[in-house]
Amino acid sequence: MRTRTRRTRRNAAAAVLLALALAAPVAAQAAESPSDAEARPRAREAAQQPKQYEVAGVETRGQRTEVAAAGASVDAVRAHSVVITADAAQARVVRALGHELTPLAGPPTRTEAGPEPKDFPSDDSDYHTYDEANAAIDAYVEKYPEIMSKEVIGTSHEGRDIVAVKISDNVAEDEDEPEVLFTHHQHAREHLTVEMALYTMGELGGKYGSEDRVTKMVDERELWIVPDANPDGGEYDIATGEYRMWRKNRQPDSGSSEIGTDINRNWPYKWGCCGGSSGSPASEVYRGPSAGSSPEVQVLMDFARSRVVDGEQQISAHIDFHTYSELVLWPYGYTDDDTAEGLTRDDADAFAAVGKAMADSNGYTPQQSSDLYVTDGSVNDWMWADQGIFSYTFEMYPGSDSDEGFYPPDEVIGEQTARNKDAVLLLMENADCMYRSIGKEAEYCDAG
Repeated sequence: MRTRTRRTRRNAAAAVLLALALAAPVAAQAAESPSDAEARPRAREAAQQPKQYEVAGVETRGQRTEVAAAGASVDAVRAHSVVITADAAQARVVRALGHELTPLAGPPTRTEAGPEPKDFPSDDSDYHTYDEANAAIDAYVEKYPEIMSKEVIGTSHEGRDIVAVKISDNVAEDEDEPEVLFTHHQHAREHLTVEMALYTMGELGGKYGSEDRVTKMVDERELWIVPDANPDGGEYDIATGEYRMWRKNRQPDSGSSEIGTDINRNWPYKWGCCGGSSGSPASEVYRGPSAGSSPEVQVLMDFARSRVVDGEQQISAHIDFHTYSELVLWPYGYTDDDTAEGLTRDDADAFAAVGKAMADSNGYTPQQSSDLYVTDGSVNDWMWADQGIFSYTFEMYPGSDSDEGFYPPDEVIGEQTARNKDAVLLLMENADCMYRSIGKEAEYCDAG
């Protein structure tokens, strides 16, 4: 990690302006100071910014789905309540359902002297901005060129590169080996997921040749890491030097003044089918004007499809990293049923067996995605139904009862990324035959 820095800002000019304002007659104060002019738009934005609430009396899957259908994002599920992010209109709808909403504290400041634009708060400076993450990626590729390579697989709405890092012993060759994909940061405020990507790169590169499990997986798999699927949203979330609770991408919504699509409600499979997303551009879970309309989703879909060789998808397993609540989730999200079209009992059992094994290793809670609440247009459902990829979501630290929410302090980065090392290796080890986990490798997997 980079060395922590504590930034300071000079306030002398502001102090002089304040003294002049206090000394001047009221009639002479018509002219607005530069600092006031800058503060007013930010104050308006803060007033309009969605807020987090705890919603009491929400205990069942049906109740949680009903709250989500109001257009709020369900951020955490607790024993007798949920935490949501909602604007004023969405909060009114949830209250109209008969629920009591308790406002929660806003995002932490964690800044000693004042915000530094386009960066994390100074106390969280071990988190990586988009540019810093790319520099770290390039450094790893340069350090481990025998097993790592990087390619730009597309660009975001605002033109930022979305990159994929390949890790394999013969990295320049396309070998006939099981492939595993790790994606991160579909939701802008979930910055810990980018750190997860950087940790995985560093661990696989640094332990190759010295740790047996790592070495075996790099030798026998082709591993793909997409560290940042939503760079525009991530940069916007910290653009003022303070956290903005931004979730979506930064794609304008035609015919509306609203900005952004929830990337993880925009995937084409069962898009908008089942009350698990919103058609309102103002919603935190806005699914976009059409399936796959987000350029970031298009980039990821095109990449997944590019791994089809001779009609066969080479990627067999996938984790999409999110925060928070410490969960391991698997398809389907769009239906309450354990099995459905394209998801047999054996498929569901294999998902659950590997998912529970991974959860045993990191202490997360394993469950089918719809056990929480219904979602549609999600990456896991598309990866499985469209491409036959065993696709999981990891909701990382903190737990659902924590007050740290989407913005845990940077002191936890090392421990909470390392916490997933064994789970990541478990998925890699099962990727050649996921059905081995239920004793049916002879039925489903090639003998060789």
